[in-house]
Amino acid sequence: MSIEYKTRTQVVAEVIRQKILSGEIKGGAPLRQAALAEELNVSRIPIREALLQLEAEGLVEFEAHKGATATRLSADQVCELFELRAMLETDLLRRAIPLLTAQDLTDAESLRQQMSSAYQQQDSSGCWSVLNTQFHLTLYRAAGRPLSFELVQQLLTTADRYIRVHLMLAGGVQKADPEHSDLLKYCREGKVDAACSLLQQHILGAAEEVKNIVASLQQAG
Repeated sequence: MSIEYKTRTQVVAEVIRQKILSGEIKGGAPLRQAALAEELNVSRIPIREALLQLEAEGLVEFEAHKGATATRLSADQVCELFELRAMLETDLLRRAIPLLTAQDLTDAESLRQQMSSAYQQQDSSGCWSVLNTQFHLTLYRAAGRPLSFELVQQLLTTADRYIRVHLMLAGGVQKADPEHSDLLKYCREGKVDAACSLLQQHILGAAEEVKNIVASLQQAG
């Protein structure tokens, strides 16, 4: 019984997460539990638990007298989020490079090629974002730092909506492929400093562009 309930909650969280990240549910929009329960054909209990889970991921916030709403885009959050990513991800990469296996590198290259193909497709930001996360995590897993790895997974989930903004509005796809290709090259060659420097630039450069877009959207709003 408890396993079934947990599974239902996870499925609900996945559906609502996708609606928020795809922009179907806009930032600041109310997340009415009764309406969501009817739409997804479940009781309010898994809806409530799913919203709490998404609150922990930074995608939902609860406000007094308003209930749950989708989190608004925030330039300040972009700075903190991507700076944390740069700090943790470069540390993981530095530790991982000497331990990367041939299979790790093959898997990463396969994901890079899938991303390159996805660039050519219309409305592929969702697919690209998933592949991008898998690509980065494939390079970090060998570090053998499970707590840091889990934190990075959470940060990437929270950053996903901003990564999509970068893809759709800042031309992020044109820059990402050559940077990923160079990153893999440095990993293969064991050039730890060069790889970490490029990764930091890759993350913080995206942050600067996203921050400018979010600031423009806030002014327009």
